[in-house]
Amino acid sequence: MQNIVIRGAQYLIILFIAVYTWQSFAWFGQKTEALRRRAAIRQNICLFSVHFLGYLSGFLVTGNEKLILLYGAQAVYFLCVIFLFRAIYPQSCRTLANHMCMLLVIGFVMLARLSFRLALKQSLIVFVGSFAVSVIPWIMGKYRELRRLAWVYGLIGSFLLFMVFLVADTTNGAKLFFKVGWISVQPSEFVKLIYVFFIAAMFEKSRSFLQVVKVSFMAALHVILLVISKDLGGALIFALTYLLMLYVATRQPMYLFGGLACASVASFVAWKLFDHVQVRVTAWLDPWSVIDTKGYQIAQSLFAIGMGGFLGVGLYEGSPGQIPVVEQDFIFSAIAEEFGGAVAICVILICLGTLFMFLNIGMEGQSLFYRYLATGLAIMYGIQVFLTVGGAMKLIPSTGVTLPLVSSGGSSVLSTLCMFAVVQGLYIQAGKGMMINGQKKERQTE
Repeated sequence: MQNIVIRGAQYLIILFIAVYTWQSFAWFGQKTEALRRRAAIRQNICLFSVHFLGYLSGFLVTGNEKLILLYGAQAVYFLCVIFLFRAIYPQSCRTLANHMCMLLVIGFVMLARLSFRLALKQSLIVFVGSFAVSVIPWIMGKYRELRRLAWVYGLIGSFLLFMVFLVADTTNGAKLFFKVGWISVQPSEFVKLIYVFFIAAMFEKSRSFLQVVKVSFMAALHVILLVISKDLGGALIFALTYLLMLYVATRQPMYLFGGLACASVASFVAWKLFDHVQVRVTAWLDPWSVIDTKGYQIAQSLFAIGMGGFLGVGLYEGSPGQIPVVEQDFIFSAIAEEFGGAVAICVILICLGTLFMFLNIGMEGQSLFYRYLATGLAIMYGIQVFLTVGGAMKLIPSTGVTLPLVSSGGSSVLSTLCMFAVVQGLYIQAGKGMMINGQKKERQTE
């Protein structure tokens, strides 16, 4: 009987995630607030169902009663995000909050399957972090002159990255974390946000050639500091984000293609200079020839994805622990193995839906600064998802980047919560009469 329940829960999880994904894109076609509200309610039902079924399966398999307590705490958290946050900010975007919660649900379920300790740690960070970032939409409404602090953002970001280079601990050959007791902080995750603030504020002032030179110099400084710290995944995210934001602001293809050419040359130089880059490129090109050494991680990732097929082997039935650092860089592979390609595709689509929401909100911003800010955050989010999924599937070399809100990592999840809070603030600031797909969307007064 227990096996029947677990197998049934697996198929129901696939069904609920598929329905949620469908509702995510159907939301854009809804013409009235009432229809959008109903779509959001259906999303709520799906995400709470996935959460319950995931932890039910875990309890039936392991018998760990602590999972029940953890499930209850997480369920209360999701209720607070969905209903309490909405009560505090009546004009907030329901669907954006739902996307955040669904990605967290998938992450919580997978981390609980991999390690209860990791799931508990991630949950505590999310609980405290969400409370802290909940003031961000209020700050954005209270202090509307954030665009004037452009050089403050740039200098703070450069200083933090310089301090990482000087005093951060070395992990896997790269300087990433400050450690204070048992707490580890990765400053580059938070610098990503103020980096986008800097670029948006600078291009809101001017898009002249001289301004482009100034912004390019500061962006290059950020990237160089990351490179000398050997945080090459972060450097790639910063570089691509700037190039795409530069193109969005100037509409000059020459800047984009010139920047991509420079990035290509820099990548080649990095491959020549850094041993760990050579290892990842070798593993990417032919993991089977070095499967016992350099290619072990990516080979196990591909085995996991292949084993999962379309419907998965079942939660707690796979072997995701065979993939080194699966809870961070390769959690997508664990999802594909145990939930199958159907859910893996849905995860990608939910991330894509989140990206579209960011861009949609950006197009309706009250000022160029707000538009560039939302667009930059969307670009950065999309790049990070692509690098994580692409690395797991061997589309590109692994970069050590986490899947936002799903992978384990305190700094990563906190910075992503901040990102969602900023975009919610932009959505709220749009006020009454915000246009979505040409349809006037009346909202309550805040």
